[in-house]
Amino acid sequence: MTLGRIVAAAFGIAAIALVVVLLMTPHPKEAPLPRAPSIADLMRPDNQILTPVHLTAAQDHARILKALHIGALRPGVSPDPKAPNAANYDEARANPYPELPDPLKLKNGQPVATPDTWWTQRRLEIADDFENEVYGRMLPVDANILWSVVDAAPERVGGIAATTRHLIGHVVGAGTRPPITLAIGLAVTLPAGAKVPVPIVLQLASGTMPPGPPSTWRAQVLAKGWGAAVLDVPDAQADDGAGLTGGVVGIAAKGQPRGLQDWGALRAWAWAASRAVDHFEEDSTVDATQIAIMGHSRFGKAALIAMAYDPRFAVAFISSSGVGGAALLRRNFGERLENLASVQEYHWMGSNFLKYAGPLTAKDLPVDAHELIALCAPRPVFIGAGSKGDEWVDPRGMFMAEVAAGPVYRLLGKKDLGATTMPPVGTALDSGELAFRQHAEGHTPEPNWPAFLAYASRYLHLRQKPG
Repeated sequence: MTLGRIVAAAFGIAAIALVVVLLMTPHPKEAPLPRAPSIADLMRPDNQILTPVHLTAAQDHARILKALHIGALRPGVSPDPKAPNAANYDEARANPYPELPDPLKLKNGQPVATPDTWWTQRRLEIADDFENEVYGRMLPVDANILWSVVDAAPERVGGIAATTRHLIGHVVGAGTRPPITLAIGLAVTLPAGAKVPVPIVLQLASGTMPPGPPSTWRAQVLAKGWGAAVLDVPDAQADDGAGLTGGVVGIAAKGQPRGLQDWGALRAWAWAASRAVDHFEEDSTVDATQIAIMGHSRFGKAALIAMAYDPRFAVAFISSSGVGGAALLRRNFGERLENLASVQEYHWMGSNFLKYAGPLTAKDLPVDAHELIALCAPRPVFIGAGSKGDEWVDPRGMFMAEVAAGPVYRLLGKKDLGATTMPPVGTALDSGELAFRQHAEGHTPEPNWPAFLAYASRYLHLRQKPG
């Protein structure tokens, strides 16, 4: 029997089944009718069970280069000033590609003169370019996440009475044997005796109690009557190229190596942040309309992506995120685009991104970091960094990106940074929806927390108790 006859017979059977369903099933007057199956529906092996593939990061990296027909990539730079490929910290050599893509010019060359054109056309173009060429396109996840409380206990945070709940988000993927499972940690600390749902600051981190010197950020947040939460995003996607056939990326791809346009770890971490918002929307103790997102370093990259793609985040604190985050990719200062394409970091990005470290350069990118910030507009974004000891993340490149995002904020009726010259270290530019501050210490967010919380207080408020 020919393929045409097989498909015709399949359509006939499907049509008969559809008629039977329609005759036997009561439908409300305005209920949509079931969609007739397409050829793709009939021939797709939806129920195929696959065995997850396991590749090392080097094997997966080589696989992507082969798929892109690239023999080798340009090497990244080293933070060691004595290395032959030492990173550049000379501002005179920092801008090889000074011309940036115009966020207010459509691909057809027409200017974006109205907010409507931004929302219905240009914003969609930019978001699409980031998905196709930089971070990868998020695939449908064939699994639900079920949050359960592991424990809840009172504690004192900086002398403030509070209660901390530890939750696990359970995910069981479909389509593989064995199934890919996730257990995503989330810690939520709320002021004791709160009478109304409270705003919350959600920090993306590795571990719900990140290692390192004790931080006072939770105490500062609680002192405002808000809640503080920490999400262990590597629980959703491992911070390693060898983990790309596992985690949520692996669930979406049924344990198989990702395609050239599929998402990487940064987008997966942003997915996890959105799933935490889903939980907060069901939590009567949290005001889910007032959620701030925060991330530092690589988690700052993910926090900015989450802010750009999920409008439910009200305000963002993006700390020392560097390239792949708020710093311009076209710059040559500190870490470079080529580092992001290396075996050590490529898993953060979409596979297509690697070609910009091979036959193409940063100049060929259709977008840059200023447009990622612009995707957050008109919501407020505070970008911070250190000074001595934090040069690797290019604080000036992040400031320049915020300046270049300003026209979009102004188009939407909001205030930009209000300056084109970097402020002195320790001085915040925070009178508008875009804010920037560089503190006097190294690669840490700690000194910028008070400035961010003062800025965020313009947007987050405790609501009055009804009655």
